[in-house]
Amino acid sequence: MSLSFDFVQPAPEPAADRVTLFADVILPLPLPRLYTYRVPFELNDQVVIGGRVLVQFGAKRTLSCIVAAVHQSPPKEYQAKYILEFIDDAPVVTQPQLKLFAWIAEYYLCTLGEVINAALPSALKLSSESWVQLHPAYEPETHPYPLGDQEQKVVDALSTGEEVGKSLTFTEVGELLGIASFHKYIKSLMQKDVVFLFEHLKDKFAPKVVKKVRLAHRYVAEAALEELFGQLAGKAKQLDVVMRYLQRVPVYQNEHANHRGMDKAALTSAPHLSASAVNTLIKNGILEQFDQIVSRFPLDEDDAQANMHFTLSDTQVEARDAVMREFQTKEIVLLHGVTGAGKTEIYIDLIKQALDGGGQVLYLLPEIALTAQIVTRLMRVFGSRLGVYHSKFSDNERVEVWNGVLSGRFQVVVGVRSAVFLPFDNLSLTIVDEEHESSYKQYDPAPRYNAREVALMMAHFQGSKTLLGSATPAVETYYQARAGRYGLVSLTKRFGEAGLPEIVLVDTRKSREQKTMLNHFTPELMAEMESKLAQQEQVILFQNRRGYAPFINCLDCGWIPKCTNCAVSLSYHKQAHELRCHYCGHHDRMPAQCPACGSRNVKTVGFGTEKIEDDLKVMLPQANVQRMDLDTTRAKNSYQQIISDFEQQKTNVLVGTQMVTKGLDFANVSLVGIINADSIIHYPDFRAHERAFQMFVQVSGRAGRKGKKGRVIIQTADPEQVIFDKVMRNDYLEFYEYEITQRREHGYPPFMRIIRLTVKHVDVSVGERAALLLTQELVDRLGREAVLGPEAPYIFRIRNFYLQEITIKLSREHTVLKAAKADVMAAMDIVRDQKEFKQVRLAADVDPM
Repeated sequence: MSLSFDFVQPAPEPAADRVTLFADVILPLPLPRLYTYRVPFELNDQVVIGGRVLVQFGAKRTLSCIVAAVHQSPPKEYQAKYILEFIDDAPVVTQPQLKLFAWIAEYYLCTLGEVINAALPSALKLSSESWVQLHPAYEPETHPYPLGDQEQKVVDALSTGEEVGKSLTFTEVGELLGIASFHKYIKSLMQKDVVFLFEHLKDKFAPKVVKKVRLAHRYVAEAALEELFGQLAGKAKQLDVVMRYLQRVPVYQNEHANHRGMDKAALTSAPHLSASAVNTLIKNGILEQFDQIVSRFPLDEDDAQANMHFTLSDTQVEARDAVMREFQTKEIVLLHGVTGAGKTEIYIDLIKQALDGGGQVLYLLPEIALTAQIVTRLMRVFGSRLGVYHSKFSDNERVEVWNGVLSGRFQVVVGVRSAVFLPFDNLSLTIVDEEHESSYKQYDPAPRYNAREVALMMAHFQGSKTLLGSATPAVETYYQARAGRYGLVSLTKRFGEAGLPEIVLVDTRKSREQKTMLNHFTPELMAEMESKLAQQEQVILFQNRRGYAPFINCLDCGWIPKCTNCAVSLSYHKQAHELRCHYCGHHDRMPAQCPACGSRNVKTVGFGTEKIEDDLKVMLPQANVQRMDLDTTRAKNSYQQIISDFEQQKTNVLVGTQMVTKGLDFANVSLVGIINADSIIHYPDFRAHERAFQMFVQVSGRAGRKGKKGRVIIQTADPEQVIFDKVMRNDYLEFYEYEITQRREHGYPPFMRIIRLTVKHVDVSVGERAALLLTQELVDRLGREAVLGPEAPYIFRIRNFYLQEITIKLSREHTVLKAAKADVMAAMDIVRDQKEFKQVRLAADVDPM
């Protein structure tokens, strides 16, 4: 599928108001082509490429879409409908973005509508079911803009009744006003900051409000204040509060200071002040309490403007200078630095240089947990110039960052993979930290993109330099660096006095034979944990499975509960006391007895992070144990809270899944335990050894920072595995040589390109027939040697859809990728055109992980 846009807006002709213009728009739907609408004559001068317009699509549907091109050629296949309304006077999607989105759709075999749907925050995607809500800061008495009759009708409807933050859908607004062209009134109310729009009820705008207090105006005068001191002479606690307020708020030096007041929490939470005294002063009218809406981003505050200074070590300076030299001849540089080498400080120094040159910077991280820790460091340096973008933010917060990048307010953005969609137009530096991480890959739904590759292409389009950083680079990345396509800079020593941790293998099979295992812990690991806790040091334990137990089992008849929608067993979660599917979310109650035979001899089998946490609380009662996995980090600020507690040493032992392996920096961690290394190594995937090496080295790197010698204990039933020797010696180069040889011999990336096609249907036989037809069409076009399958994957049913997979392997040297992808799309279209397979779902995953 090839997409191209006319990015040049046509120059207006002398009689521009009578020229018939047409706009090709990108609808947020999986449509293979752009759709063309006619521009009303009176709106000719308002058309903006990259702006949003409202259009009717189908019989009743109203959608917002993005203008991709403007021209004077009507569509030949259908009569173009008129655009209903222009939402934006300026682009919300830049032309570099449009170019990037077209590349994503073409490379990852999806539609442009699917890319737009993934890229835009929901509040920028409006439809007939979008919602309108009064702006919480709107005050009718003080609002500077007059409202028309129709606008006032909408405001009255939104402000009547008991409900706070009442909302109306677009459809309800149209019915209220009784006219078809009501969108212009919503647009006008938006521009006057009277209403907010949002896409789903869950995205409803909830402003951040802080309670503040100020001294009642009558006491600001000096004489009145002396009289107040006399009134409070016998009330020491209330007098302490007033004195504290006066110390913090310079009432006489700045006439506006008292009006701004101070946070109530600063008085009520102070250890030497009485919260009840504060409330009594408010009740008696001495202090006034009021609410203030503040920015959701503390980074915006003036006092956050930073001044943190740090000095790079000699080794870091050498590495930074080497990166700059490589940038003179290469667009992409790989910074290969051992864990704890101080790569973040090098990144910060390079960001400063990029900002001094007037450019924008994108700093990508694989996990929100990492973002939470690094943002604090970056905020001290870049203050209000820093924006943060990830999925734990509400939709309105993401729009705030989107608009901040457009306006130039945020020059540096730290974010996870979705940050590659932000509207940069002057990018000068892109940093992809922990570039090897599989978290950069989007699995479902389309576009199934890899943010690392998208970032590289975005940087290429904008002439930006890209720095890839990792202690354990992806094999494909290191291959490109060794081949000279990327620059390569190495950091082989940890920052400061810290040395690499000592890694010890412990044989769990031997411990089980000797019956010395303590639940899931070998005696060596338990003794080491007790020793470290006695020394007031911290421990991280890694188990790559969440939940309490992978499944439960009746010991009498062998019954194991299965998901009703997927071909997997249900995992037991003790805290919720339920069985849960980790694929579709289906959950069921924990049975008291076996439903098959009635036996009460039903036991849990295996263990996850929840069970480890539970056992440790019994075995180490003196320790404060906390867990970090998907279950404990669903809430918005849960990452920050868990990390903050561990940094402040409120938590002694942190148990987690792969979240704990990724770049977190804790000064007091001296022991890391890997509970079950074998489950990672023996995974049926050609990248299993690479992922295992990366995970073991990364989690080991959490131990022994800031001058402390760390220790890592790896529990395994197979200590002779070849990978362990390389992990213990932290020998990435030897691992790379071993792995690249295997890849070359067996035909895997970086020597081959892989596309995985998945066929889904609720009827297994229909899915199998569709997969066989698709395979034959692919073989006819690409040859038998390039097509593997079809076959049912290990988990063959998910969400009631039976799956068949076809793997396509294309030689990088002998295949024209664009032509091969066109053949793949043609084969998929033939299957879709068959009447029997109309309900079959086909999904293409380019460069699967």
